[in-house]
Amino acid sequence: MSIFEAILQGIIQGLTEFLPVSSSGHLSLFQHFTGIEGEEAVFTNIALHIGTLFAVFIAFRQKIWALILEALAFVKDLFTGKFKWDSMNGNRRMIMMIIISILPLFIFYIFKDFFTAVSSDNDVVIEGICFLYTALLLTLGDRCSKRNAEYGFIGKTAGETTVPDALFIGFFQGVALLPGVSRSGSTISSGLISGQRREDAVEYSFILGIPVIIASAVTELPGLGSAGAAPDIIPLLIGMAVAGVSGYFAIVLVKMLMKSDRFKIFAVYTFILGIAVIAVGAFEHISGSYIRDLFH
Repeated sequence: MSIFEAILQGIIQGLTEFLPVSSSGHLSLFQHFTGIEGEEAVFTNIALHIGTLFAVFIAFRQKIWALILEALAFVKDLFTGKFKWDSMNGNRRMIMMIIISILPLFIFYIFKDFFTAVSSDNDVVIEGICFLYTALLLTLGDRCSKRNAEYGFIGKTAGETTVPDALFIGFFQGVALLPGVSRSGSTISSGLISGQRREDAVEYSFILGIPVIIASAVTELPGLGSAGAAPDIIPLLIGMAVAGVSGYFAIVLVKMLMKSDRFKIFAVYTFILGIAVIAVGAFEHISGSYIRDLFH
């Protein structure tokens, strides 16, 4: 992988990790068309995801710090017998709901090999279908939010999320393991459907992604390098840095678009992209060759 390819992938990862259009789907398409595959692709994906973590920590540093302090207080209350579920404040409740949202992933982890196979195959038709699914989910989330506003329902804060809400969001996060299904789009939309306010759905979604990204890296790294192929560290580090910078600007953009009620543009984009990707995949099936071969 060249430095130029690393920079491009860093931009793609940083923007699409937080814009609800699927980072895994866009990276999969880029790697499909450039021939980046196997362990190199997996190493790159992990590095770029770690890069986007820094963007989340910077963009939500005040909230994350408040949650860390509350988590320490929670542990103290737990061991001193002072913890009471009914008297949790907003930050503590948000911590508990994030933990509950993570639980459905353990069920999806049983089918890890299936998701890995879909992500690493050379058939982009699946990605196209998943982009269409993302477009549908974004549309539903946007309409539910607008309907709640019409009825005068302000919406729940992240700290008012209920257990059923957390499990609901967690389920859709699990489905987002498929390439082309946006994790942020899935969790933001499911949050809107469950009644969260727009800004709180964004905050909950992005902070929820922190333990998920870390867990994904921890589980995937031990199985790599078995063939003795070490990744080129310089392009990876550059890609991580680019992913972090572009990711921060993507978070700012999402916040702005949510406030201006223009979130639906992502549904339009993923719908058009899904149709285009399915068309490319159909062409490759019919012709029996990859479209990238036409440019070689």
